[in-house]
Amino acid sequence: MKCQRIGAAAVLMGVLIFLPDSPVAAYPPAVGILGNSPNCLICHVSNGPWNDDEFLILDILDKETMTSLRQPDGTSKIEVPRGETRTVLTVIGRQAGDEQDAPSRNALIYVDPQTIGNSSLSKFPPCWEVNLPLGCRRVGDILDAYPGAHITASAMSIRATDEAQNAMLTLQVMLTKGESVKGKPREGMLGNYFERVVQLIVK
Repeated sequence: MKCQRIGAAAVLMGVLIFLPDSPVAAYPPAVGILGNSPNCLICHVSNGPWNDDEFLILDILDKETMTSLRQPDGTSKIEVPRGETRTVLTVIGRQAGDEQDAPSRNALIYVDPQTIGNSSLSKFPPCWEVNLPLGCRRVGDILDAYPGAHITASAMSIRATDEAQNAMLTLQVMLTKGESVKGKPREGMLGNYFERVVQLIVK
């Protein structure tokens, strides 16, 4: 099976577009995972105050209907008709009423575990076209589904090509505050790491 993967330039351009209000020194997700790193914790520590699930928001919504794609078992299912495109919102943050200081920036990346260790900048499954499978966004988005919450809502459009097959992804996210020390990513930044399983289904 031969499928064209998203190019490095396209992903980098997407990240730049995705971060219009972020400082140039922002540390983008996937810097470490471009090698053999299985997740963000190869460089960072999960040492922040947001490690509980009570106030955590980690959801994927259909952008048109604003309905959650979360399943009863905690996974999310994204179904895309072959040859068509579907846009989803990845929502990350803390619910209203949380007494902890809110994170200031959230990072995310969708990873096909089978791509870990290869040289491709995209870690999305082959034969699926995607525009922004990773990013780092400042907290402050507003959604009616989560009134008063401190969240980021990141749009991602996915297209199932003629050769796309069902796949399993890991959605890796970090809620963060502060900045990592250059050359010492385990210092200077508070963060908490979470993972969720996402099913990609061709309809």
